[in-house]
Amino acid sequence: MELVTGEFRNTLDDKGRLSLPAKLRAGLPTNVLIVTQGMDKCLWLFTPERWSSLSEQIFSSTSLFHQQARIIQRRIIAPAQEVEIDKAGRIAVPQSLREYASLDKECVVLGISRRLEIWDAEAYKAWLEETEAEFEKASEALDIQNL
Repeated sequence: MELVTGEFRNTLDDKGRLSLPAKLRAGLPTNVLIVTQGMDKCLWLFTPERWSSLSEQIFSSTSLFHQQARIIQRRIIAPAQEVEIDKAGRIAVPQSLREYASLDKECVVLGISRRLEIWDAEAYKAWLEETEAEFEKASEALDIQNL
């Protein structure tokens, strides 16, 4: 998953399955993903290779004896689960993770280069509105030239 981007809207079915857009699936080297709690009440999805790299970095930069480290490990590592993309291009989102992200029906799937995010559509809309001023400040701070 080197450069997978895009914003897509899909519906979670009654069994907790969500279709991943074909454009995003085409950029995946495998039909297995690791899904976990992300920041901002969304879900993060990684390929097993990327997940292994992230979890190794988390463990190598944290200590069991530091409270903040345990928080990170419990919030990101512990809830992670493997999901498989079925023949119809869907993943079954585990119940505990659906509850964490408040996923009900309408979802937004974001391709952000090396990870995917799944958001409740209303929560994503609210997040965009809440962070508009911060987005403008962050954009100005980038100092990108020669576009």
